[in-house]
Amino acid sequence: MTWNGTSCSTWRLYVIVDRAAAGSRALADVAARAVRGGADAIQLRDKTATTRSLLETAARLLAVTRPAGVPLIINDRVDVAHAAQADGVHLGQDDLPIEAARAMLGRGRLIGKSTHSLEQAAAAEEEGADYLGVGPIFPTPTKPDYGSVGLSLVRSVSAQVRIPFVCIGGIEAANVRRVAEAGGDRVAVVRAVCGAEDPEAAARTLKQLIGNPPQRRVAAPSGS
Repeated sequence: MTWNGTSCSTWRLYVIVDRAAAGSRALADVAARAVRGGADAIQLRDKTATTRSLLETAARLLAVTRPAGVPLIINDRVDVAHAAQADGVHLGQDDLPIEAARAMLGRGRLIGKSTHSLEQAAAAEEEGADYLGVGPIFPTPTKPDYGSVGLSLVRSVSAQVRIPFVCIGGIEAANVRRVAEAGGDRVAVVRAVCGAEDPEAAARTLKQLIGNPPQRRVAAPSGS
């Protein structure tokens, strides 16, 4: 399946399936439950796995996501995304440049980038990202090295950046409406689904609370 920035514009709920947050549960099972609950995209994140283990986990997740028409994004590891034939990669500020990742993955694969300021968001858009991660919106233990950026950044990015972005960081059922009202049409969560007793119900609740995103003009990034 071919994806681009316009594909990302339809997302509302982006679930990061994280080894640390999932505990002893199988990541493929968590992903399957999230997809049944309405997740529009799944990201695989495991900071401690070996390359072989990560590749094997990606294959198990693809067996869940691909039949459902849900993209699987690999966190950080462009090599694993390429080898697994995943649907894309999500890069941090210190990871490979977007241009290098695009050269490895080719067109039709998604490249997202984490941003923590309006300047970083604008730069990632210029570099050709298909979508952005913006945050951390609220304090979160999954990003202890970053202070929360607050809802003001959501409003600024919504007003000035044309490509889709997902808001991330401490988002849960109790505050997701605040994010949506600030212009965060799409949210990414980790613990709110992975750490939930019932990931399917948690995903369904979050998606209902986000509501339908407004129709917005989205630019297709170059190279997508």
